[in-house]
Amino acid sequence: MTHYQVTLDAQTLQRLFSGDNQLGQLLEAVVNQVLDAQVTEQLQAEPYERTSERQGYRNGYKTRRLTTRVTRVGRLTLRVPQVREGGFSTELFTRYQRSEQALILTLMEMVVNGVSTRKVARITEELCGTSFAKSTVSDLCKGLDPLVQAWNERDLGERRYPFLLVDALVMKVREGGRVRAVSALVAVGVNELGYREILGLQLGDSESERSWMGFFTWLKGRGLSGVDLVVSDHHGGLVNAIQVQFQGATGQRCQTHLSANVADVTPKALQEEVHGRAHAIFDAPDPATARTLLARFIADFEQTAPAAVATLERGVEDATAILALPTPYRKRLRTTNGVERLNEEIRRRERVIRIFPNRDSVIRLLGAFLLEQDEAWTTGHRYFDMTAYWQWRVSHDSQHSPEQEASLPHTA
Repeated sequence: MTHYQVTLDAQTLQRLFSGDNQLGQLLEAVVNQVLDAQVTEQLQAEPYERTSERQGYRNGYKTRRLTTRVTRVGRLTLRVPQVREGGFSTELFTRYQRSEQALILTLMEMVVNGVSTRKVARITEELCGTSFAKSTVSDLCKGLDPLVQAWNERDLGERRYPFLLVDALVMKVREGGRVRAVSALVAVGVNELGYREILGLQLGDSESERSWMGFFTWLKGRGLSGVDLVVSDHHGGLVNAIQVQFQGATGQRCQTHLSANVADVTPKALQEEVHGRAHAIFDAPDPATARTLLARFIADFEQTAPAAVATLERGVEDATAILALPTPYRKRLRTTNGVERLNEEIRRRERVIRIFPNRDSVIRLLGAFLLEQDEAWTTGHRYFDMTAYWQWRVSHDSQHSPEQEASLPHTA
């Protein structure tokens, strides 16, 4: 380690010990002397020194301002030595830049985790002794764009995704001088090894069939394959898009949403009983039992709660599609609750922003959060042990050849 001798004039020392808050001047004096010592070391000669070992000549100084994070120090004005042929280097600013990068990353993290840019600006003022405008914080956060884009466009072709859960959230974006509603479409997949992944995020003008068709086309273009079950709400455009884009896959209607729809049209005096009876159908051990329980439900309530009966009849087949799968997979795949919890975290951040300045900012904020969540899922515990699923596939799919069966993943 290089050692430098630093001297301070009496006036600076007097102000320091008098409590006159001259830490800034002290630090300037120290750093400037360190810079002079470093250029002397690099040139191997003192100013005006005649020596055969000299490696160059000084060429004055250049002023550089450095903002510290210590309130009592604030901004420093440094005299950086210049060399005639150029090339003077110091690690001091490199270290400072690394520290600044750490600060920028922290600012990004604060925004991603739901801290408003106004609050971030106040915090940086206290930490750094200088204020950052909200626009500056926003510009810093644009550094997230390449990371989010790379993740959101990654190749999905390395794995198969038997289970797919999809949902959408409405966001407010300022466009053309007006506040418009856009839909953020999100897909979560469970891959062949049983790990959850967030497959992608895309914005649509509405939660229409066209938007969902484009979203699924985009996912498949990135390599999404092997989808066997799609869990979703019963939005007409979404259901139609699933049927077109994932032919042969089973559509599982969210039981939570169907239960809410049934409750909405049930007389208040019967709501508790109807709720319990409907859930008995959803919890049936097999499709045959579910049909038996449904027939009893219809017989018992067709006179007293006809609207509830009609609503359940229309949706029960799609809501009990999950009963065809082995028991270990039913509880987590019968609703979109896994995606709903993800949506709650998105909403918590969205409420801080309220109205996004543009669509890029929506992708930036939501994408950064989803990227982090995706990393946590793919490096954490497996969501499912897929052994029973692949065994079920072999025994229930008569179209499998021996070669196809041998190609099924080994998940143990």
